[in-house]
Amino acid sequence: MKFQGLFVGLTTLDLIYLVTKLPQSNQKIVALEQTIASGGPATNAAITFSCLGNQAKLISVIGNHPLSQLIYQDLNNYSVEINDLAPSILSSPPLSSICVSQSTGERAVVSINATKIQATVEQIPENTLQEIDVVLIDGHQINLSEIIAQQAKQKNIPIVIDGGSWKPGLENILPYADYVICSADFYPPNCYNIADVFTYLKTLHIPYIAITNGAEQIQYCSQENSGEIQVKPVKVLDTLGAGDIFHGAFCHYILQQEFLSALTNAATIASDSCQFFGTRQFQQFIP
Repeated sequence: MKFQGLFVGLTTLDLIYLVTKLPQSNQKIVALEQTIASGGPATNAAITFSCLGNQAKLISVIGNHPLSQLIYQDLNNYSVEINDLAPSILSSPPLSSICVSQSTGERAVVSINATKIQATVEQIPENTLQEIDVVLIDGHQINLSEIIAQQAKQKNIPIVIDGGSWKPGLENILPYADYVICSADFYPPNCYNIADVFTYLKTLHIPYIAITNGAEQIQYCSQENSGEIQVKPVKVLDTLGAGDIFHGAFCHYILQQEFLSALTNAATIASDSCQFFGTRQFQQFIP
């Protein structure tokens, strides 16, 4: 079955380099490989959702800079429908410079994200939620995300929150969420460990919560039970985008499976993606 998903948040242009080791201060190094792709949590999730046979709609800021055209082309290649919140702006889209260590798969990222390009509620396209089956919010366009979450809740459309890191304003969106999938780096105010994070999210009456931690077990809590899910071990080359791929796959599976199965299947695709350089080769592992 083909589903329709709405993905709200950040779009970047990623300049990705594979290196033997991450550079030190004042050091110049030669990369082993390089690639350029559109990026950002919501964007990579939308591409994953589309690659799983669905229709993805992305709401983000891309603009009309020459570099924006590279983003448009990449998204068109993956049949992602683009809703640009500021199509006439001439400034550069957010750029991410990323070095990936060949030996460990760990990465170092420098990015401006969406901090200087925050869209307003008035820029939300009409009929945004028409025929949408699931909404993912990454928290980078915080103001309009709150309105979209409110509208999705009224229409009983499942809302997935990508909790990569804490962003001010998320406290206004989280109460609308059906599923919150956090990284181990997600710490709301006055939370200092995973137990604190679970307690905080439970007080908001979120039905389904999971916290990922790279290759470690996924910890989850639902209305029915709680526990851990083992992550498939793989030989890691590049962890870049694995969390975003996880979220896009989860949006696909949660529309047809129960929570634990959706987490497990999404984690398998994300793990497999870590075996290759860049954020696109995961497609070969799609069932």
